[in-house]
Amino acid sequence: MDYLKSVVPSQLVSERGSNLVIINPGSANVRIGLAKQDTPFNLPHCIARHTTNTKKPNLLDQMINTQVTTSQHVERERAFNTTASLLKIPYLDESSSFGSRKMARIDGYNHQPSITTKKDRVFTWTNVYEDKPSSLPTSETSAHRSEDSAATDVTYSKDSGESKRKYRNMIFGEEAMRISPKEPYTIHRPIRRGHFNVSPQYSAQQVCEDLIAIWDWVLLDKLEIAHSERNKYSAVLVVPGTFDSREIKELLTIVLRDLCFSSAVVHQEGLSTIFGNGLSTACIVNVGAQTSTVVCIEDGVSLPNTEKILPFGGDDICRCLLWIQRHYQNWPQLRTDVLAKPIDMLMLNGLKESYCEIREGELETVATAYSYEDGMPAVAHKTNLTSLNVPPMGLFYPNLLVPEVFPQPPRTWFQDHENMLEETWNMDFVGGGNMGLPVWDSFAVSPLNQKKEEKIGLAEAITSSILSAGRIDLQRKLFSSIQLVGGVGLTKGLVSAVEERVLHAIPPTEAIDTVEVLPSRIDPTFVSWKGGAILGILDFGREAWIHRNEWMENGIRVGSAKKYRDSYYIQAQAFCFINS
Repeated sequence: MDYLKSVVPSQLVSERGSNLVIINPGSANVRIGLAKQDTPFNLPHCIARHTTNTKKPNLLDQMINTQVTTSQHVERERAFNTTASLLKIPYLDESSSFGSRKMARIDGYNHQPSITTKKDRVFTWTNVYEDKPSSLPTSETSAHRSEDSAATDVTYSKDSGESKRKYRNMIFGEEAMRISPKEPYTIHRPIRRGHFNVSPQYSAQQVCEDLIAIWDWVLLDKLEIAHSERNKYSAVLVVPGTFDSREIKELLTIVLRDLCFSSAVVHQEGLSTIFGNGLSTACIVNVGAQTSTVVCIEDGVSLPNTEKILPFGGDDICRCLLWIQRHYQNWPQLRTDVLAKPIDMLMLNGLKESYCEIREGELETVATAYSYEDGMPAVAHKTNLTSLNVPPMGLFYPNLLVPEVFPQPPRTWFQDHENMLEETWNMDFVGGGNMGLPVWDSFAVSPLNQKKEEKIGLAEAITSSILSAGRIDLQRKLFSSIQLVGGVGLTKGLVSAVEERVLHAIPPTEAIDTVEVLPSRIDPTFVSWKGGAILGILDFGREAWIHRNEWMENGIRVGSAKKYRDSYYIQAQAFCFINS
């Protein structure tokens, strides 16, 4: 403790953060970096694999897509009309008078232009050919050979005259999303809607192999950590609150067995977030790309009964933006398809980040949309975007965000009789797993403490979560200590909208009259990752860390003290250091 009081924070980070890798996986992006870095590498969480199947889908999830039902369409229009009334803009059935409406302009608002938008102006399709053949020792595993090859082949080929060229086996990150649909590749997303993307077309084994390949590529290409050096590094897994016990176990196996880290520990995003912002008690609202979570933390202890999971996020806001523009007939005649062409989602995400905000009155702007036809250069189209304040309101009116794209994975795969985050064990359990049955046919019994999604708006979820905390003094503190996390948290006007709607959602019988969203000290996109770095650096005892040989030989032992207790409990020394 004396060392903590005397050491300079920058020195501590430099000394203990140079061999600590923080991994924060998400549905759309994965954030990986060394604990000593200010910000991590934030990369699309996907991999494109070369295929010889001529009838291949551009995106593997196309196989499980569902269509909007008539009732969903009616509910979405009704939700739009409700939102329009609140924001004082015309209803959908008044769209015919669009040209005569008076509108407020935001005149190129975009106070922080999107990186995606900038890149689109000089857009080029990914070069899918190898420039140089890989010549690596045969003793390496096939996964490592492929990764090293991919890590050295990241530049576009300028010699188009070569007649015989070899396709790259795997392409990662944003490069994968910029592959032309005509190329023989299928894009895989190993995590969908906050869970492993297990389906009849995407086996659990393939999901794990893709996670290994993506993370190994980041470690090799971005962090430059060779396989022979991995045993000198430890990993902190900052996992979403949506993950189930079996998914956490698989991630630990990937990190310790396949990526060869010497040791690892698991923290949940909610707990990591309060450390990222230097707090001890708060209601954490994490709006991700495809799911949103709410959980309350008291003095470094996560309160499981306050956890809420909502099946929508930033990607759904992007699709709502496209739906509104097409309804008003403002969108150019483009073949924009966020499912078949991931590059279209990148474009819409840039428009959302640049122009969407929450405020009263009709909001319009002139923006540039792009068409990405097979193998052709991107073509810019000027278009008038309207009702830009409606899509982010879908967080409060989820019927606006119809989840017809990327539905929730089936829960049959996640049966596990041991909870990774609590001291529980089912002693009546004999055997385990799916016992060789197909993933859709097993799992007759619900898992312990199964996490359920709730079809409610963000304000109702926050209110319900905090009121579940119990004591009135704690509830008042939590209502005054709400934290918005995730890229959507940067949406202009969202903070005041959350405060207003949460206050109105509190029952009149509750003696609470103050709601406050605290400003984030760092970028909300990376605050969970940063909190994981702080937890890893300040965890001197490392009592809950799992070592590679121990995990491979024993896994979790019944009655062992090495549960992931620090996912809910943290040593007081960390708070002493942060608050000093």
